[in-house]
Amino acid sequence: MGLPVEVAVARTDTVRDEIAATGQIEALQSIDLRPEVDGRIVEILVREGQEVERGTPLFKVDDAQLQAQVAQLAAQRDLAQQALARTKELAQQNASSAADLERAEATARSAQAEYDLQRIRLERTTVLAPFAGVAGQRYVSLGDYVTTSTRLVSLHTVNPQRASFQVPERFARALRPGQEVTFRVAAIPGRNFTGTVDFVDPVVQLPGRTILVKARVPNPQRMLQPGMFIEARLVTAVRPGAIVIPEEAVVPVQGANFVWVVSDGKAQRQSVNLGVRTPGFVEVTTGVGAGAQVVVGGVELLAPGTPVRATVVDRLPQAAPAVSDRP
Repeated sequence: MGLPVEVAVARTDTVRDEIAATGQIEALQSIDLRPEVDGRIVEILVREGQEVERGTPLFKVDDAQLQAQVAQLAAQRDLAQQALARTKELAQQNASSAADLERAEATARSAQAEYDLQRIRLERTTVLAPFAGVAGQRYVSLGDYVTTSTRLVSLHTVNPQRASFQVPERFARALRPGQEVTFRVAAIPGRNFTGTVDFVDPVVQLPGRTILVKARVPNPQRMLQPGMFIEARLVTAVRPGAIVIPEEAVVPVQGANFVWVVSDGKAQRQSVNLGVRTPGFVEVTTGVGAGAQVVVGGVELLAPGTPVRATVVDRLPQAAPAVSDRP
């Protein structure tokens, strides 16, 4: 009679190398909007928290003085154009010199340029949204005098958002755009989010020697808000045919890892190399093949060549993300 032991069958499964990191949610674009001309606020066309499209008018600065200046410059432009036309007629009749014609043309161009410049300043008295997003906190009130350095309102994009986190420099060679990132948000328990890496900082940041990674994340329901704390896992590799065994089958001895394999009714100790760990299971990169029976119960009494009476038990994987223990 052999020694009674419990064995599990090594199986194939899909495992992923993942890097665990913490970070936060950032807006893809976020600015404090400022006016381009000085003046007094005469209209506020946006509410705090309002969704706006690109080009939506948000604020109106008093433009009465600029309108008068534009009208004055328009009259000067017209006068210069008329003078140029008369000079051209005289030049055709040889009654005006070439210098007079060049002077008239330069005066007309200058008048047109001054008019265009002031007209642009007049148009910019209406502050427009530079991109689609949501208006945040408003910093001015009706009647405030503002300058080009005055903050009017904050504006943030909401869909998509960005997950930003730091990765230790030892993973530098494993980072590249297009990788999948899954993460959880402390403020939204029980919900997993997925994004795609679109930026890997080429510079290692000191003093922590970490690399900044950012991933674009769809946010159609607007659950993700800038500043939210996240716990992220970055997928660096996917192996669909990996060999997986229960972790209790692994016996560590003096820095090495072994398993007891049952073959022809006898137990033999086999050296193995391990990869990704998941809750209750571990990937075996070398040493055990698919279908092998590894001892998970009764390993304490085993010796090489010991006859055993094996009972196969099932070990079901738990639904939890994998964590890479590779450097």
